[in-house]
Parts: sequence; C-alpha cells; structure tokens
Amino acid sequence: MALFHLSVTQTKRSAGQSAIASAAYRAGERLYSEYYGEYSDYTRKGGVICSDILLPSHAPPEYADRQTLWNAVEKAERGKNAQLAYSFDIALQNEFSLEENIALARQFLLENFVSRGMVVDFAVHQPDREDGGIPNPHFHVLCPIRPIEQDGKWGLKQRRVYELDEDGNRIRDQNGEFVFNAVPTTDWGSPETLEYWRQTWAELCNAKFAEKELDVRIDHRSYERQGVELLPTVHEGATVRAKHVEDTIEQNDNNFDGIINNTPQTPTVADLEQRAKAGEAISVTDLAKAVKAEKREQPQKKPSILKKLDEYKKQAAQQPKDKQKEHKKDLEV
Repeated sequence: MALFHLSVTQTKRSAGQSAIASAAYRAGERLYSEYYGEYSDYTRKGGVICSDILLPSHAPPEYADRQTLWNAVEKAERGKNAQLAYSFDIALQNEFSLEENIALARQFLLENFVSRGMVVDFAVHQPDREDGGIPNPHFHVLCPIRPIEQDGKWGLKQRRVYELDEDGNRIRDQNGEFVFNAVPTTDWGSPETLEYWRQTWAELCNAKFAEKELDVRIDHRSYERQGVELLPTVHEGATVRAKHVEDTIEQNDNNFDGIINNTPQTPTVADLEQRAKAGEAISVTDLAKAVKAEKREQPQKKPSILKKLDEYKKQAAQQPKDKQKEHKKDLEV
C-alpha cells in the first residue's frame, strides 16, 4: 500500500532533549555526550537496517563520525533552551525493495539537503511487523540547525536586520535600543521549503512507481487540498497495537512524537529520562508506573544496633521509676 508521510520537528534542550541521545536512538548505537557527561545506549534496539552521515564538501571530514558530529553541535549551542537539530521522519514504500528504498532516500537527501549545505545523519528502519500487519519501512533524518560556513566553522542561525526610518537611519525604541528583526540565515526551517521537500519526495516516489510500471501514486497534499472528501489517516510506526510497542508515530500538523519501549519490563525513571533526552514523548502513565515500581522495590530501612541499644537503655531507666510510683500508690491506699 503506497503512502505518503514526511514530517519534521525540532530537537531542543528546552524540551529536555539531547542531540547525542537522538542520534544514538536513530542509529541504534552507544554514544557519549560530553555536554551531559553520560552515555546513550540504544544498541539493543532492533529494526535499524543501516545508517550514514552525508556531508557537504566544506564540512570538516571528522564530522563523518556520529559522536564527533553531535558533540560538536552540542558544544556550539550554548543556550540552555537551544534548538539543536531538525528531525525528519519519512515513510518508504512497500512496493519497492529495501535496496531501492535506501537508494531513493540517499538520492533525495543528497539532491535536496546536502546540496543546500546541510549535514545529514540518516538511518533506515524496518521494524518487525506483527502478524497480519503492514510493513513500515521508514527513515529518520537529523540535521544540525546551525549551518557550517565555507571555512568549516559553525555559522550563525540568525542575523539582525535593523528597521530604518525614511532617511535610512536606525530606529530606536522607547528604551533607546535599536529596533531589529531576527532573520534566519537559511531557508531550511521555512514552510515554503518544507512544502517543496514534501512535494519533491512525492514526485521522486511517483517516478519510481512509473519506472516499475506500478499503477499507484502518492500525493503530499492533504485530502482537503486535493478536494477529496475522506478522513485523513494517521501514519503509524512499527508494530503498533502490539503488546510490546517498538515504535509509534503520530502525525499532527506535520509533527510527530516517538514512544519507544524496547523491553517488556516496566521502564525505570532513569530509562524514561534517557528517552526524553532522545526526543521521545514520555506518557504520564509510564512515569507513574516507574515511580511506583521503584518505591515498591526499595527495601525497608532497618534501625541500627546503636539505636536499638539506646532505646533499651531508656526503657531500663524508666522501669524503676514506674515501680516506685506503684509502691507509693499502694501505701496511700
């Protein structure tokens, strides 16, 4: 069944996310974050077919190493709420072979992302499907938001454009500061560029359908824009509705959140924190279960021997006083 899905979100610190954790999850690797001083280990994650990093010609060659690349990105972004990367999720086609899908993904990324000077970290996933389910091949793409200049150094995300009066002089606000607008230095995050990428991916897939003489086509436009009176479907990730969820993708206005559970055991609070840094949406229910499980597993703290001895001494000292009170009471009677 041919389908279209191409969505993009941002990986950002304000959401508690980490570029290293996001890259490790998508590639199924174990990477060390110099920013957080910890490892993100997704080597047990299944369904990762292949991964690669595509660099523009002016990018430092050492960025071909995933850990080096994303630690450099984390280092370049100093703000605690910094936007780190664009995160794309794109559906592949079941009508194509795995080799054809991978070749198509590489072609799309080279012609539309790398050609614009973007660094591309992509991974192809093909999770196991449940009995009777539809295969869900797809690929994830991470691209640093900050561009790389021709000299190989990280550039600016935005530049200031000052507002001018009729004479061409800069305008000041009521505090005496110059009024300016922050303008992006690239068009990578514009709605127009996203629309172009979505259309281009659909055209690329449709050309492959025609080449294989398959009477199917996909359309990047919504049903409403196509003039079709149908309810839109939600693109679902791998092994959805199964008891052990591998990957679920929810589409809403071209955004998605991943909820990953690699093991049948209840995840710990530490596990959920790692997943949040990787850009995954963590449910309140899972967090509550994890906290409850950890409280249940905590052993009851036994009082120390010294504390027991101290209590015994107090009881022994109190006993004669109690007997004296009883004796005095008997005499009074």
